[in-house]
Amino acid sequence: MKILIGFFATEVNEHIPCMTDLSSYDLVFGESIAERMQLGDVLKQEGAEMIPSVYAKSSPNGIIETAAFETIENSLLRAVRSHRHEIDGIYLHLHGASYVEGIGSGDFHILKEVRKLVGPYLPIAVSCDPHGNLNEDYVRSMQILRSYRESPHTDMIATWQKTLRMLCELVRQRQGIRPAYRKLPLILGGEQSVSADEPVRSINAYMDQLEQDPRIMSASWHVGYLRHDCPEAGCGVVVVPQTEADQAYADQMCAQLADFVWQRRREFHYTGITAEPEAALKMALDFAGKPFVLTDSGDNTTSGATGWNTFVLRQFLAVDKLDKRVLFAAIVDPVCVQFLLQQKPGAQIPIRLGMNVDALSQAVELNVELIAKGEVVRTLSFAPGEEGLACKAGDCVLVRLTEHPIDIIIANHKLSYFKTVQYEHAGVEDWTQYDIVVVKQGYIFPELKAAAQGYVMSLTDGATPQDTKHIPFKLVRRPMFPLDDMD
Repeated sequence: MKILIGFFATEVNEHIPCMTDLSSYDLVFGESIAERMQLGDVLKQEGAEMIPSVYAKSSPNGIIETAAFETIENSLLRAVRSHRHEIDGIYLHLHGASYVEGIGSGDFHILKEVRKLVGPYLPIAVSCDPHGNLNEDYVRSMQILRSYRESPHTDMIATWQKTLRMLCELVRQRQGIRPAYRKLPLILGGEQSVSADEPVRSINAYMDQLEQDPRIMSASWHVGYLRHDCPEAGCGVVVVPQTEADQAYADQMCAQLADFVWQRRREFHYTGITAEPEAALKMALDFAGKPFVLTDSGDNTTSGATGWNTFVLRQFLAVDKLDKRVLFAAIVDPVCVQFLLQQKPGAQIPIRLGMNVDALSQAVELNVELIAKGEVVRTLSFAPGEEGLACKAGDCVLVRLTEHPIDIIIANHKLSYFKTVQYEHAGVEDWTQYDIVVVKQGYIFPELKAAAQGYVMSLTDGATPQDTKHIPFKLVRRPMFPLDDMD
């Protein structure tokens, strides 16, 4: 059994003044793809041989340059053409929230071009992020579609492995199945759909129950993605039958799953505590324990924001007689990083921190001591206690303000700091010893949440606003809840 494997993941936020070019991607080819996706054991157990194509993953970013996308897509399509007559099945991970200049969804485009090469019947399985958008043509062009259950995505690697196993079984027991699909007039942000909370916990339990049914191969709920305006935006559900004989039953279960989600539309809410910026600041300052985590939700890099806003930093600088130790992880400023990398640790120097692109990224003059030079690293695992594969994505420095009890990780690459290993690579000995830690996230990630004594999501402005009703959608299906009152 020979399975072609490919990976393309970019979560595109059209509201930032940056493009995603080829240098933004972690590109992997050959046998290393299975290692990166941790699929080696599954391939061995299933008696399958991998035909590698391309692994291309970027951090959430702006609209993808056409040339960059075409380079990635062509790498995948070349592998399909070269091995077309020996491929038994194709497994792709396609995030679902890409957007390419002049093309639209890169995910949709890739699958359409693959189908042109292999025809309508070769088994194709796709795993995806639930924060991606679907449409009917896309879903119907594959045999298997499975999204992550958990948000944050602690089941990411397990979902990749599960999807590959399902494909291998389908190759052995060929069936003319198709996924059942329903679109819902419901649009949500990821911060309103955390899996540890209701109603997502009940939705996941419902889907787990469906997957225990021998007539159902898999069930998925797709929250959707709202950081670029497109007709596909909004929630959807997918149920995959086990055999052709189960197709009608899968359609019935899909309709029931869609109704189960829809009936809970008014229950979606922010998990934990949210507050306007001034109130969030006061909560952090008044909290007695440590660490207290404050998330700068309007500059959420996990949803494509730039990470360069200095608004919250300026809030803390304005505090009279600040008596809390504060860590910012991190603020993006490549020019500042380049300058500081040329200095020696221990140097006390003035810097200008801030990209000055707009009022939120306004530059500030600071006197700092250079504490450490470090690396920005991304990690595959979101789960607490699992380090996963840490890969260098950029450079950073750790500085300490000489006139305030504030430390700042300044980075030349935007990534959210949600794992202890990332703080260690940045030169922070123990992030839990700070009174307050400010991160560029929406919902707080599991490892931070487990260690934090208190936390709040500050409803700051920026490229990732949290109030869905205030986002000026033009292209989405209407009526759409909660943009419209739908009783």
